[in-house]
Amino acid sequence: MIKVVRGNPTPEELAAALAVVRARAAATAAAEAAGAPPRGPEAWSSPTRIARGLPPSPGPRSWTRSYWPA
Repeated sequence: MIKVVRGNPTPEELAAALAVVRARAAATAAAEAAGAPPRGPEAWSSPTRIARGLPPSPGPRSWTRSYWPA
């Protein structure tokens, strides 16, 4: 069941959103039926992508390396 929590979508917008959800569910069901292994998390959401290098060392301008390694 899908419930609209905020906003007031038009019938066309709601139909488009439901079409995407149904297509995704059908693709997942087809992959399971074919025996494909379940997909892992996407690469963009992996925490290792953010911290690939060494942790920043203290020193001048170390704040520039504190979140996104170069």
